Amino acid sequence: MEKLKVGVIGAGYLGRFHAEKYARMEDVDLVAVVDTDEAAARRTAEKCAAAAASDYRTLFGQVDAVSIVVPTSLHFSISRDFLENGIDVLIEKPMTASLEEADELIHIAESRGLLIQVGHLERFNPAVLALEGEAATPLFIESNRLSVYQPRGTDVSVVLDLMIHDIDIILNLVRAETIDIRAAGLPVIGNQVDIANARLAFAGGAVANVTASRVSLKNERTLRLYQRDALFAVDFAGRSITVIRPGDPPDNDCPIPGMKMTQRRFDESDALEDELRSFVRSVQNRREPEVTGKMGRDALRVALSVMAQIDAHPRG
Repeated sequence: MEKLKVGVIGAGYLGRFHAEKYARMEDVDLVAVVDTDEAAARRTAEKCAAAAASDYRTLFGQVDAVSIVVPTSLHFSISRDFLENGIDVLIEKPMTASLEEADELIHIAESRGLLIQVGHLERFNPAVLALEGEAATPLFIESNRLSVYQPRGTDVSVVLDLMIHDIDIILNLVRAETIDIRAAGLPVIGNQVDIANARLAFAGGAVANVTASRVSLKNERTLRLYQRDALFAVDFAGRSITVIRPGDPPDNDCPIPGMKMTQRRFDESDALEDELRSFVRSVQNRREPEVTGKMGRDALRVALSVMAQIDAHPRG
């Protein structure tokens, strides 16, 4: 099979990792790394034995697919240009800055038979994959994504930077329309919202309480899911899932009487590499990506609704 020709647009913190992982794939030819900072593009390109460029348009006709790892405000224009030139795209989250932009990209891709994958990385966490296989009818979900402060990603709110990961996971688990969204949040360090909480109500009765912060004293990435016959507790960072169900006989070690507790831990994995390999397979086999443009658009819709709720209330 001929190698898939790929480019990476953006040589920042995350773009460097995209390039390095593509460069190690035997069935991929990393053609070029592009960044308006020519020195940054050259450093990453040299490390990955690829060409460096400062203008992404030089890749038209040279690649089959690209990773777009640039500030959110540039996602739409760059993705549109590649799609209009017949090139499949992986767009880092959030997909775009507006629903209108997302809709236009989806329309272009569908009309040309092209693929959009959105970089919701946690979908490839082994604990999340295990949860998708076990949880059937979630009724209450509680998620916490707390991070110590890091300067990267602060060009957007914590809702679009961090919370959108959990929004995407929750939408994929509940698979119902949101009928009500209530949210609060505020900036702590800069002008963008740094801590936020949202209550999502779904058709069918499910409710999710979602908290995200990038100004915490510790890192925490957890999700608890309750349904009529089970409790699931996921530790994203610890790559584990704890399941509590009715037991016969019950488990004496379980903290809830009459129930049985099991815990699964997963070997350390590379979710980004798994995500990129999944994208490569989708392009090679012309099959729908694991996280489609529509899924990215759905997560963006909820995230923007959360931000609209926050913006509607004065923060003092």
